[in-house]
Amino acid sequence: MFAVGLLELIVVFVLLVPLSLALLAILDVVRSDFRRDSDRVLWAIIVLLVPVIGPVLYYLVGRRQKLHS
Repeated sequence: MFAVGLLELIVVFVLLVPLSLALLAILDVVRSDFRRDSDRVLWAIIVLLVPVIGPVLYYLVGRRQKLHS
């Protein structure tokens, strides 16, 4: 009944997946405590201004800078 075409798959992977990663990363940045407040601002800027790579960098590097309780 519903056939998923190549165009729809491209839209999902090119638009929705990076957007979802960025949204999840921003939510994590906002909710987390960092050693310095400037770290939070810096990661928010990186995630928002560097599509795809910004959220990936945050998950690989930035999450280690968070304070763990």
